[in-house]
Amino acid sequence: MQVRVVDRTPLDVRSRVSAEEWATRVDLAAAYRLVAHYGWDDLIFTHISARVSGSHDFLINPYGLAFDEVTASNLVRVNLDGAKTLESPYEINPAGYTIHSAIHAGRADVGCVLHTHTVAGVAVSCQKAGVLPISQQATLVVQSLAYHDYEGLAMNPEEKPRLQADLGQAQFLMLRNHGLLTVGCDVADAFTAMFIFQRACEVQLLAQGNGAELIEVSKPVLDTVPIYAPAVTRGAGPALAWPALLRRMDRLDASYKT
Repeated sequence: MQVRVVDRTPLDVRSRVSAEEWATRVDLAAAYRLVAHYGWDDLIFTHISARVSGSHDFLINPYGLAFDEVTASNLVRVNLDGAKTLESPYEINPAGYTIHSAIHAGRADVGCVLHTHTVAGVAVSCQKAGVLPISQQATLVVQSLAYHDYEGLAMNPEEKPRLQADLGQAQFLMLRNHGLLTVGCDVADAFTAMFIFQRACEVQLLAQGNGAELIEVSKPVLDTVPIYAPAVTRGAGPALAWPALLRRMDRLDASYKT
């Protein structure tokens, strides 16, 4: 049997895209590296996508590469039908395309979609009550949290409208029996939201671990969260945190920029 060899010689992508798209590529590649750094990756599975400004196209990881191998140049640009709109030797994961294309098509305000299968996230997604308002992180999550029931591997395009309807205008989505998903106007927003979502799940599992009675944050306090939450999960908070995260990546391995 003849083995097909794919030419994966790096393309000169930077000279072929706008400065704005290149900046998005750098941020998205950094997000993949950060997910690997924090141990949130799941081999080559799960995805982060970012919209190409001024178009319906979005960028997503090359299927088969580990998250710490993703670079600005090897991200794949596809349209909402999953077709590549810029030459690439790489293909994409059909399951990732199904989820991410559904959200990019349904939410014009979303510039980035981040999905994980972390142990803590999947564990809480298996709990009937979902995220409990027992920590400061959880209070930020539950004020903009939606749930989507598990329908099997995300290969069925008929799931898209149900996914869109369940997400609605929320920033956080718990995929039951599956994992966590966040959206943001850009990569910084989506990543910061996922950090908070992940931490809320980790705290919940630890708090439940010894069987102690849990203290839920009172409703009067929860009612105040929407006043300050956007400053933490969108805009100002991510805008401050993201440059620090990029500096961390630069110290660890700046090859994500290539």
